[in-house]
Order: sequence, then structure tokens, then C-alpha cells
Amino acid sequence: QDFTEDVNCAFEFLLKLIPLLDKVDQRCNCNCMSQLLQECSKQGLLSEANMTNLIAKRAADREHAPHLKSAENANIQPNPGLILRAEPTVTNILKTMDADHSKSPEGLLGVLGHMLSGKSLDLLLAAAAATGKLKSFARKFIKLEVPTLFVSPSSAKTAPVRALLFDISFLMLCHVAQTYGSEVILSESSPAGEVPFFETWMLACMPEEGKILNPDHPCFRPDSTKVETLVALLNNSSEMKLVQTKWHEVCLSISAAILEILNAWENSVLTFESIQKITDSIKGKVCSMAVCAVAWLVAHVRMLGLDEREKSLQMIRQLATPLYSDNTLQFYNERVVIMSSILEHMCADVLQQTATQIKFPSTGMDTIPYWNLLPPKKPIKEVLTSVFTKVMEKGWVDSRSIHIFDTLLHMGGVYWFCNNLVKELLKETRKEHTLRAVELLYAIFCLDMQQLTLTLLGHILPNLLTDSSKWHTLMDPPGKALAKLSVWCALSSYSFHNKGQASARQKKRHREDIEDYISLFPLEDTQPSKLMRLLSSNEEDSNILSSPNRSMSSSLSASQLHTVSMRDPLNRVLANLFLLISSILGAKTAGTHTQFVQWFMEECVDCLEQGSCGSILQFMPFTMVSELVKVSTMSSPRIVLAITDLSLPLGRRVAAKAIAAL
Repeated sequence: QDFTEDVNCAFEFLLKLIPLLDKVDQRCNCNCMSQLLQECSKQGLLSEANMTNLIAKRAADREHAPHLKSAENANIQPNPGLILRAEPTVTNILKTMDADHSKSPEGLLGVLGHMLSGKSLDLLLAAAAATGKLKSFARKFIKLEVPTLFVSPSSAKTAPVRALLFDISFLMLCHVAQTYGSEVILSESSPAGEVPFFETWMLACMPEEGKILNPDHPCFRPDSTKVETLVALLNNSSEMKLVQTKWHEVCLSISAAILEILNAWENSVLTFESIQKITDSIKGKVCSMAVCAVAWLVAHVRMLGLDEREKSLQMIRQLATPLYSDNTLQFYNERVVIMSSILEHMCADVLQQTATQIKFPSTGMDTIPYWNLLPPKKPIKEVLTSVFTKVMEKGWVDSRSIHIFDTLLHMGGVYWFCNNLVKELLKETRKEHTLRAVELLYAIFCLDMQQLTLTLLGHILPNLLTDSSKWHTLMDPPGKALAKLSVWCALSSYSFHNKGQASARQKKRHREDIEDYISLFPLEDTQPSKLMRLLSSNEEDSNILSSPNRSMSSSLSASQLHTVSMRDPLNRVLANLFLLISSILGAKTAGTHTQFVQWFMEECVDCLEQGSCGSILQFMPFTMVSELVKVSTMSSPRIVLAITDLSLPLGRRVAAKAIAAL
């Protein structure tokens, strides 16, 4: 079939989205539409006449486009025309890196040194990313980090070359991880369980946005004899003997060495002048040592009180300032540019938190968009409430606010973030405002839906429902809105969770969560097997449902008969929440918390009828059905059938009994 007319028609529609196209052109620093149309024409998807016509239309619209040069719109990407021209160079570099350089590594060093100059690194990486070769590019750099790469024994002549190859590849890998995400660098599975040095270091020690590091991680605590040797070396400010140095060992030992040096400085054993000499020798030869040192300092500063941070921050400042001396290795200036950009990204969160200014040497790189979002020295709770108020006035969350919320989430932690936003919701008193707040909060919670849902359902709701002094906050309309938000979060987390589309970061955190939530929410995991057999069979045993001693079956729910894993934090939290709801419904006293529970259940039923994944109701104890039917709004056969699991014999019996009692 000939699609050219359809494609032409589609592009006609696309051309009407002028603000979108302007934004893209500004971001990519070129006329994107024209590039795309030319490619389509080459592939025979568009006729020549149509292409010329569309390009002319777009050119006319571009005349009126705003040409901003503000920091936020600084051209984040090199020009695509240049990227296309750099693609053959990438292929050539990959070929060069594949060759055997064990005898004479100088040639390889020349190629890598060339990549560092000016903006060519970003350009080549963009070209590699555009052609899908970025992963293989990263793998080649990782191979350069392997100390056994060069067969010949290290001599005074080849040692500086090896040091430089290690350093340049380390800096490039950090830069790739920060620009394109650490997933690009991780290998699928390495043979014999051998994880390359850089991967180990990156996962455990490299600060990234939203990653909280433990400064006492074993990765930061290597062999003590190596640390002592390194401290002695740095303290005597003697030259590092390049011939004997194993750089990956030095990079792993530097964090512990910095801790020793910092302690000595804190206790006035070392003077500021000695510290300057030490930091000069750290950053003087290989920049990767400075990167590893700052990575640890960033993790360390996060754990300190405001008044204890000064010396650590001063040390970061010292390490970030380039050294101006003649006694540096080749390509020092080019390496410093990349080092500064890496350090600037690494320190961003901490400098933001401590309202510290560190002037990084102008790297020639563009400033990071949304930099320094939070006003310095203003309490983060005030920032959160003021941004939420602005968002409420607008009625939608703009990208700047999203970035601020994200920063606040990482800074204050999940509980603090969720708790304060729920308080904001409960302050609203007008129905239309509470509905707007629910929709906005649901959007904001998408920053980390899994964790925020666990906090909301596992900590915040139980606190509100069990503390009688807080029941008045659950009045209608804010209480009803909170019930709606809770059900939406529960449903979307549950359905997302069951599709198993967790990112690597979530999978890693998931293991830690399992331990935390098992200890936080002890459930009776082992149901007596006789009871299980009895309940899942078709035998008529009405005693269980009507016996006064309901303790054994009062917590029994469909999820247990379907043997849903209770090791999973979300399942555990849902099961607990429904047990709490069940006890509130069966309690002798009623209040706004009882009303809240009814709204929660009504919202569950509403969402079920709209075809949402209703499986969260499988965590509801069977005994709750008879309690719910007593509530006037829930006493209809339709609702009974909606909330019971009719695929189970017991579910059908419970439903029949409840309907008969209506």
C-alpha cells in the first residue's frame, strides 16, 4: 500500500503543535522537523513535493519562535547535524579500542586524549547513544580498567600511560553514568561472578540523584594495611610511584584514608596547610582519586549535623579546585573539565541541603536545568507547603514544581513527604478543593508510587484511624478525599506491582523493604492447615461462619486461600489495613473514623465497577462482609457480590449468607 498521503496528513496535524515543536527545536538546537522529514523522504514514506511543502510550512512557523538563551533552555544537546557526522568516528574509535594494545598502549591513549578535548566527548557519546552503541562503548572503557590488561611488566615509561588510561576511562564512565543513567554501564551477567571494579564502585559508592549512600558501607572500608600505606604516602606528600601503583586499589582505599585525614584535622593533629598539600597530591596525578574521595565525603556529610559539616565541605572545595603546576600528567586540563562536571553533579544534593556555595571551575558544559531549586536556608517544610499551594491555585503540576517535589522527597524522606502532603489535604474544607487536591497528590505520588503507597497505607492511615484525637480531621470533605486517594494509590500500586515492571532501583530496594515490613507488620502467617483444607473444600460447615469463637477465622481472607505471598510488603500492608478496617466496623463505638472506613470501601466498589484491578479486596477478611452489610449505603446484593470472591466456595457461602440477611 502507498502510505505517503497518510503520512503527509499526519505531519500536517503535527505541524499544528507549534509550541511543542519550538520547545523541541530549542532543546535540540536545530530544526528537528526538517531532519525528520528528510529521513522520511529518504525511506520513501513521503513524496519529494510533500516534504518540500511541509519543510517550508515549518520554516515559516519557526520565524516567530522565541529564541531564549536562559540557563533552563541552554542547549542540552549538541546539534544533531554534528551528531550525524560523528557517527562514523564512533565506529572507528570502537575498532581502535578492539585492537590489541598490550604491547604499546600509547596509541590508544592518543585516541582517548583526543576524545576529551572540547565538546567532542559529549558529541561522540550522543552519536554512540543515537546508534545504539553506547553500551559497547562503556564495556570497552570498563575493559581498560582491568589491571591485567597489559602483559608487559610496568616500566617507568609505560606506567604514566597506564595511569592515564585508567583515569580517562574512569572519568568517562562516571560521565556516561551521570548523563545516560547507570543502567548503560551495568553488565547483564559477568562470567564466573567477576564484577568489574567500576561497576562495584558505581553501585556502592557513587552518589546519584535520589540514591542515599552509607558512608560505612564495606566498599568504603577496604584492607587497613593498604589504607595506612596510602595515608602515610599522602601525608608525606611524597610522589606516588606510578610503577608500583594499582589504581583500582587506591580508588577503593582513598575513602578510608580521607576519613583518617579528616579525623586528624578535626582533632587538630593536621593543619589546614597539610590538608592543602594532601588534597593537591590526591588530585594532582589522577583525577579519579579525587572523584572517589568526594563520593565518600558526600555520603559522609549527609550524616553530619549542620555544625559538624564545615571541614568536610572545605575538603570537597579543596578537591574540586584544579591544581596549577607543571608536574601533572598529560591531558590534565581536559581531565579536570570532566572531573569538575562529575563533582558538580555528585555534590548537587548535598550543597542544596547545606546551602553551601562551591564554585566549580567553568567546565564549558551547560548548567544543569532546574539547578538550585530550593531557596537556601528556608526550612523544607515551608518550601513544600508553598509549592503545593501554588500547584493548587494552578490546578496542575508544572515541571519545575515536579523537580522541587522530587528534591524534597529525597531530602525529607518518604514518610515526611507523604505525611506533610496528607496534612495539606486534610486542611481543605471545600469539596471541589479536596477533589482537586486528590488529583494533584495522585500525580505527585507518581514520583515514587510504591514507596509512598506503603507509607500512606502502612503508617499514616493506621495512625489517623487508631488515634481518637485525630478523628476530627477525617470529617467530610477532606476525610472522604483521603479515602479516595488511598484507594487510588492502593489500586495503582497493586496493579503495577503485579505486572512486575519494577526498575533495577526498585528491585534492590524491594529486598530491603521485605525485611523492614515483616518486622513492622507481624501477621499470623501460618494458618492451621486443617482450617485451610476445610475452608477451601465444598463441605458445608456453617459453624465456622456463625460460631461465637471467631478468632481463628476472623482474619481469614481470600488472599490466604489463593496463597498470595505475605512476604511482599504491599500485600502485608494491605492485609493489615483491612484487619484494622474490620475491627473498626465491628467495634462498639462509632465516629468519623467509622465513616472514613465506609468511604474507603465505597471507593473500592466504585473503582471495581469501573473495571480497575479489584484484587485489593481479596485481603478483606470474610467476616467483614456481614459487618459491611449493616451499613445502609452498602446493604445491597450488588455490593455484596462485588466485594466477595465468588471463585471460592467459602466466598460464595459468605455472599449467600449476607444476601439472605439483607
